[in-house]
This record gives sequence, structure tokens and C-alpha cells, in this order.
Amino acid sequence: MPRYPWSDGPEYITQCPIQPGHKFSQKVIISEEEGTLWWHAHSDYSRATVHGEWWKQDIVQVFNDFRTNGGDPVPSDAYTINGQPGDLYPCSNTETTKFKVKHGKTYLLRIINAALEDILFFGIANHKLTIVGSDGSYLKPIQVDYITISPGQTMTVLLKANQPLGQYYMAAKAYTSVDPNFVQFNPTTTTAILQYEGNHIPITSSTPSLPSLPSFNDTNASTNLIRQFKSLSNDDHPIDLPLNITTSLFYTTSINTLPCGNGSTCVGPNQNRLSTSINNVSFRMPPRSNILEAYYNNDNYNESVYGEKFPDVPPLRFNFTGNDLPSFLLTPSVGTEVKVLEYGSTVEMVLQGTNLLGGAEHPIHLHGHSFYVVGWGFGNFDEDKDPLNYNLVDPPYQNTVVVPKNGVWFMHCHFERHVTWGMAMTFIVKNGNNADEKMLPPPPDMPKC
Repeated sequence: MPRYPWSDGPEYITQCPIQPGHKFSQKVIISEEEGTLWWHAHSDYSRATVHGEWWKQDIVQVFNDFRTNGGDPVPSDAYTINGQPGDLYPCSNTETTKFKVKHGKTYLLRIINAALEDILFFGIANHKLTIVGSDGSYLKPIQVDYITISPGQTMTVLLKANQPLGQYYMAAKAYTSVDPNFVQFNPTTTTAILQYEGNHIPITSSTPSLPSLPSFNDTNASTNLIRQFKSLSNDDHPIDLPLNITTSLFYTTSINTLPCGNGSTCVGPNQNRLSTSINNVSFRMPPRSNILEAYYNNDNYNESVYGEKFPDVPPLRFNFTGNDLPSFLLTPSVGTEVKVLEYGSTVEMVLQGTNLLGGAEHPIHLHGHSFYVVGWGFGNFDEDKDPLNYNLVDPPYQNTVVVPKNGVWFMHCHFERHVTWGMAMTFIVKNGNNADEKMLPPPPDMPKC
């Protein structure tokens, strides 16, 4: 959305929430994106209305409960494919989603992980999948037996209907590297049916076969795919990789704790409240205002809404992925701090996970931008050795790195509990000097706080 952050959507970042009974017309400007994009709500747990993950109870109550008690949200009761849990649950086997195909044809699947809290494995029994795009950008084709897809991530996939006539399960289940004794997760499998048109044995007398998906904690299986992502990098889809870096950022992502407050006890570790942070700053939403309007109306910054002191590096260097880390590292600062960038800045960002409270994966998403992922790996980033292995030829172009556009843009973990706890920050990209480098004015119907 070049020059137009007003429809980006995160509450208290680029707009105030749309109140019950009110409406807001959003203008979406497509610029360089190709492939599969996802539009979704961005207010508390309202994204659950997409039904990628389903609870038997009121989702608002799920949200309020874990915000109040300071612990994890209760695990969902089901994952869904196009809104239905599938045959392996006792609630929807008469309404399981079916996709009809004709033998010999090739089908394009737009796959979106709409779950709130879990990375998912997805596959189709006896069928190969060919990934041709991700996050609104084409990739060199990759043929796989299954995909690993994070919340909020999209993939464009080709499916060849080349198997004997019949019915085959599509299936998805969760991946996690976290000890399930420490953080519970939903271990169930959602299914849909790929159904060939023509004469075949009906499902009432023959159960479709399931795809072979990795174990829930198979880290190598979960990370194998990202290693294979490469941009097309051809005449029709050239890459424009910036090599003259003007801003270098090193951001750590951590799970933390904060005191429960008001003399009470919470259900988090040591009776504290679970929290998260980027560079040891746990993000707090501004009260009764939003950052974009505060910035735009003041043409600088409104210190009553946000500060401009988000750190470029963590306050302390330590063995980020070590075991038995000292407890004082668990407590972050809390604030509404932003990072201000000049228009046209070329930013190199290193995202470093930490092992605080056992660590976890963090699918980091940046609004309003896509970026080249030039490197990836386990352990601590080595600024001398790791850049030698950067892919500067055909790196994938994802919406998880920074090529700044003017406006206010939210960056956060796409696990909803982690962003709720504070694993987020905001970039402000200033206007440029030319008329076509300045933010467009807001629409007349912006929601009011």
C-alpha cells in the first residue's frame, strides 16, 4: 500500500477500532504483489472468526481469561480446512470440506494458515505439491510431500490430479518445538477430502488414506522448506536486492515474565504474568489513540502517545540460545516505542531468537513491506561468519524484512498470544522530499477512539 497506511488495520497502530454499529471503507492498493495475499482482522482475537482454529467456547472469553490470569490461552479444540474440522472430529464428519478434481488436470491451491497459535504441517495423501509462491511473491518451483506454514503465511501451490480415481485426505496438524508439558497445544488433525470425479468407491465403504506428516516436534522437517525458498530472479521477475546498507538493526525475540501486579498472583512461571519482547521491550498499545494519526497530525511525534527510543540492538549481549539463562534476563521494560527511519533507507535486520523460558518459534510479520531473506540458521548469529553464506543471488522476497515505505508500520509475532503479550514494535518511515514520496491524506471516515 504505497503512501497509504490508513487501511493497514492494526488497532491503535494505524487506526482506532471500528466500533459496533459503525463502518469503515478500506482502500487496498496493490503495488508489486503477485500470488496469494490474505486480508484479516487485527483486533484482539477477532482473527479467530476466520476459523482456521476453533474453540468450543466464546473466543472473547478465551482471550479475556488468559489476559486476566497471566498464563497461556487454553488450546483450541480443532483446526479447520475452509471452516470444517473434518472426519477425525466427532462434530462435522457430515459436512467435511470436499474439493472435486478431474483426473489429468492441474489445480492451483491458495493455502493460508489462518490458525492463531500454531505452525502447521499440511499435505495431501499420495500427491506431490509444487510450491510456486509465498507471501505475494513467486518462487522457483519446489516439489514436496508436505508444507510447513506459519500463522499469517500464504503459499501458492500446484496440485496435479494424477492418482487413481478415488478420495484422498488433505490433512493439517501442528508443529511445535516447545515441551508440551510446559506449553499445551492442540495435537489433533484436521482433514478435508480431495475427490476425483468419476466412478470410484464411495467414502461410506472405504476410508480415504491420510498423508504422512512429520511428528509434532520434528524441527528438521519444519525448517527444511524455508531453506529451499528462492526467488525466480529472471527477466520478468528480477530481484532488486539493496547492497548499500544505511541502517543496521539487531532484534532479539524473547518470552519473558512480568510481575502479576496489584499484589495478586498469576498462573505464569513463579506466579508471574507471561510476557514477550523485542530487544527486551514489551510493546504496550497506546491508550485511546493510535500512532499513525498522532504522527500525521503533529508531523513529528506526540510523546503522550509514543516514544522514539526503540533500541537498534538489545540492551545486553549474552548467549541468546544457551540453557539455564539467569533469571534477571526474564523481565523486560514495557513501553510504546517506535523506530524512525528516513524515507528510502536500506535496512539490514537480523532477527535473533532467544532461549528464555525455553524459547519458541516466532513467525515475525512486517506490515506494509516485503523483504529479502538472505540468511537463516540455528544458534547465535555470527556477524563475521554468517554473512559469508548470505544468498545474494536469488533470495526469497517475503513480508518479513524491510524495504521502507512512508507511514507507520507494525511488526509483530504472528502467534496471537505472543503479540498480545508484547512481541511487537512499530516503524515510522518519514516522508521523502518529493510529492510522490509523501503520505496521502487520511480518508474522511477514519474510526474514532
